[in-house]
Amino acid sequence: METTKGVTGYFGKNLAELLSDKIIATHKNFDKKKFIKSVAKEVDEKTLIHRVECIADNLQFFLPPYYPEAISVLLKILGPENEKETGMFTNFYWLMPVGKFVEKYGLEHFSESISAIEEVTKRNTGEYAIRPFVRKYPGKTLKQMKKWAVSKNFHLRRLASEGLRPKLPWASKLELFIEKPQPVFDILEILKADPVRFVKKSVANHITDYIKVNPDEAGKLIFQWKRSDNEHTQWIIKHATRKIAI
Repeated sequence: METTKGVTGYFGKNLAELLSDKIIATHKNFDKKKFIKSVAKEVDEKTLIHRVECIADNLQFFLPPYYPEAISVLLKILGPENEKETGMFTNFYWLMPVGKFVEKYGLEHFSESISAIEEVTKRNTGEYAIRPFVRKYPGKTLKQMKKWAVSKNFHLRRLASEGLRPKLPWASKLELFIEKPQPVFDILEILKADPVRFVKKSVANHITDYIKVNPDEAGKLIFQWKRSDNEHTQWIIKHATRKIAI
């Protein structure tokens, strides 16, 4: 994850202006002036995370009230997919409020929101947006994440791991699978030989989380994976355990 140092200032009036210009290009009824004024007034003195939420809340207020219609407007502004192994604070940083919008307002619209998370992830990240859906619809969401785990798009493969981490930074702990992590480990099993560093690092960090919250089950998984002669699996194990004595 990139550092937040120096980026908080981007999440204010300037980002409201950027989003407004993109939205109004396809949704002429969007009240650009009032949106920008509202965001500028509310973000002052807020942390980065709360600035992102503030912008998402204002999107909800100024976009159509029916969520499927609102998210369809936002999906039109996404632009080309991100072909680089970069996270939330680079070229597509401006999509963070869109992810937060889905996270806060899309929970009752599973299909539309999962599709939106998929598209956002191809450019920024859906690792936070997906977590309420994991909690409310664990079966359906895990089924979808298994599909992402075998996607040709490495951002989606990373999401299949990152979104399920029990101790994801900046997110509340995901308690659901801590005692019985096999459903999550089944997904990590799909990813254990992924050749893309961006994905491997997520899997390694995921295992590190489980070493902290359920060391017995994490130890069993590591023991099994150590038998593999796959270089990517071995990289994951080394990275996951580099600061921890097991």
